[in-house]
Amino acid sequence: MIKKNFTRFIPAKQLFSFFSNDMAIDLGTANTLVYVRNKGIILDEPSVVAVKAGTTTVLAAGKAAKEMLGKTPESIVACRPLRDGVIANFELAESMLRYFLRAANNNRRSLVSPRMIIGVPSGITQVERRAVEDSARQAGAREVYTIMQPMAAAIGAGLQVQEPTASMIIDIGGGTTQVAIITLKDVVFCRSVRVGGDEMDRAIVQYVKRKYNLLIGERTAEIVKITIGTVMRDSPIESMEVKGRDLVTGVPKTIILSSAEVNEALLETISTIIDVVRVALENTPPELSSDLVDKGIVMAGGGTLLRGLDTLISRETGLPVRLAQDPLLCVVKGAGKVLQELDFFKETLMK
Repeated sequence: MIKKNFTRFIPAKQLFSFFSNDMAIDLGTANTLVYVRNKGIILDEPSVVAVKAGTTTVLAAGKAAKEMLGKTPESIVACRPLRDGVIANFELAESMLRYFLRAANNNRRSLVSPRMIIGVPSGITQVERRAVEDSARQAGAREVYTIMQPMAAAIGAGLQVQEPTASMIIDIGGGTTQVAIITLKDVVFCRSVRVGGDEMDRAIVQYVKRKYNLLIGERTAEIVKITIGTVMRDSPIESMEVKGRDLVTGVPKTIILSSAEVNEALLETISTIIDVVRVALENTPPELSSDLVDKGIVMAGGGTLLRGLDTLISRETGLPVRLAQDPLLCVVKGAGKVLQELDFFKETLMK
């Protein structure tokens, strides 16, 4: 009799949710983060996978695989299966995601396959979005929902997206920059460009190659960007040693690179980002524009950590600009909050 009442009053979906480790995932170009319902963020790894050449057998993923980039023999392929915010290699993306999900579950299989909410770029096409959903299902998801990364970032940054006032978010990730105006749990205007942290790294690589005839890797360029990168021309000059291969002699060589040179290398990329912000502001309805005068702009994503970027955008727009707390975690935190309160936030999911 007890068993009969139990099945009558607890729907099957609720039972599934009770026994499954539902997840929110920020499947980023640079990093993949996994949030498990009622547990929080339990995985934060680079979106890199190393496999045996010609197979999808994963040898390493995350930090261990990133250490192999550019250093593997012919028998091993280490690569990033996502480019510009979308899946570039479906099979490797699926293998990487499956590996991360197993790691998140401590290599234990749950009784019921999980539901997943995945943050995707706002400019994603239907084909690219289907590739993400199929990849998640092949990796073991029971149901897959997608949410725009700027929407998830806004929720994760603590913005009141449900209010009838404007919230503006700039999300600069590894592969994309996305700017969105949000009100009443929906996006009023959003613009996305496939320019982000990776493009900054490539700009530094090209600058060093052009000026010094020195070939450096993107990992070295990333270290340069993090260490002495700045967008402010009036910043104190810093410098660091950079090692690479001389394109004339073919032998290893070391140069001294200054922050002023890095600033020069990044000018075009930063200009593109500022142009996207201007376009978003120009397309904001007047009533919502007035809200932004007081509330300002919030920045999220790893690219926003570039020194002086918030100050430069504030100068260019005349609006107050602030970094979100834990900008690298905003998307996964927001997707996790949606997962916890799915009924309340269901309008924020992509249809």
